[in-house]
Amino acid sequence: MAKRITNRADDYSQWYLDVVKEAKLADHSPVRGCMIIRPNGYALWENMKQALDKMFRDTGHENAYFPLFIPKSFLSKEAQHVEGFAKECAVITHSRLQSVDGGVEVDPESRLDEELIVRPTSETIIWDAYRNWIQSYRDLPILINQWANVVRWEMRTRLFLRTMEFLWQEGHTAHATEQEAVEETLRMLEVYRTFAEDFMAMPVVTGVKTESERFAGAEDTYCIESLMQDGKALQAGTSHFLGQNFAKAFDVKFQDRDGEHKYVWATSWGVSTRLIGGMIMTHSDDNGLVIPPKLAPIQVVLVPIIKNDDQKSQVLLYAEPLITELKKLGVSVKADDRDNFKPGWKFAEHEAQGVPVRIAIGPRDMENGNIEVARRDTLIKEIIPINGASLYISGMLETIQKDMFEAAKKRTSDATRYADTYDEFRELIEEGGFIYAHWDGTPETEARVKDETKATIRCIPLNGDPTPGKCMVTGKPSSQRVLFARSY
Repeated sequence: MAKRITNRADDYSQWYLDVVKEAKLADHSPVRGCMIIRPNGYALWENMKQALDKMFRDTGHENAYFPLFIPKSFLSKEAQHVEGFAKECAVITHSRLQSVDGGVEVDPESRLDEELIVRPTSETIIWDAYRNWIQSYRDLPILINQWANVVRWEMRTRLFLRTMEFLWQEGHTAHATEQEAVEETLRMLEVYRTFAEDFMAMPVVTGVKTESERFAGAEDTYCIESLMQDGKALQAGTSHFLGQNFAKAFDVKFQDRDGEHKYVWATSWGVSTRLIGGMIMTHSDDNGLVIPPKLAPIQVVLVPIIKNDDQKSQVLLYAEPLITELKKLGVSVKADDRDNFKPGWKFAEHEAQGVPVRIAIGPRDMENGNIEVARRDTLIKEIIPINGASLYISGMLETIQKDMFEAAKKRTSDATRYADTYDEFRELIEEGGFIYAHWDGTPETEARVKDETKATIRCIPLNGDPTPGKCMVTGKPSSQRVLFARSY
């Protein structure tokens, strides 16, 4: 297979698109800004979904499903919410088409009495339902998640990272007290952090957004931020403390233990198929995709090195006990016994698709009782005895998972700097990476830095350096350093 992937150093954006294409993760849709998620990409999303769904259930949440269409009037009930999403909404105005001269056009007689919005997020329609579900403190808390698609009318799109339609999960919870809602918000932020680091092998910084970066309609937005190989930050997940804003907008009250009627407290939180883009840009290399073993649809691939059908049968028979043992250990294995592709072509294909471990077996290996094992993350190959190979490979997968996280953690650490002056900051930001600097807390200073450097405050870190200082721009007092970066 000829090399079809641009080097990262030459053109990072094209490299990313090449990896998506060669790994067969997604294609562009006929509808501008949308994507077709291919089986390889969807299998990744399913593995992410399975892991996250277990974490949600382990923290007491249940899955439900709410309508795709939202009455336009619902978005008008929470002023900040409608302002935040108004420019991104797809609006349905008519209910049918009619045939005209061999084609179709909108039937003007089918105009809806009230336009419908294709959900950009589901707070409004869910809180309309919660009004009917909640009467008493006995009905609380409500801990619901839904797996769904949403539409946000983006003009500048990139596969997985930003598309008009994307898949995600959105949690929506209702609580009797402010404290419970805040605890839920932080609990789900920790779920996202754990998933990102333990499953995606992607180190993240947890923090709270500034007011200008806050989710529309939230009191506080918490996030996980990760640094990609090109030095740009990616917001990988958010958890929002909504206060009582949506409860008041939709008149959702409950009777407490003392018989008093009160508005409930709310949270919402979500991650999307953007995680796949984050995984690609955190780990992949100039040869293609690199997948953490915990999320890999195929963890081990076997490629026979053969010249004829007899040799293929012998190799598969030789490898059969190993494949069985690996499956018993919970390892997903595929034997690539296709006849119409040469071993070298198969090697390149599985490398481009990010399979964590490759086994190669030929006649000489069988004679010596060995197999060749190659790691995708380091591209290191070794010859090992087939006896005991299943435990060795299972341990290798665990090592790869840890090594990928440590490698990404080191890259992030190496690209994290501190700036004390604005001149220093402006110089460092051109190199990319995370920059910790003091900020005076004003939206004016935040906007100036964004306008002049294209960098934004990614978050106010929860576990950052609490040492006070002076704002790098204005010299005014600052309670702690915040995290700046250019971002996706």
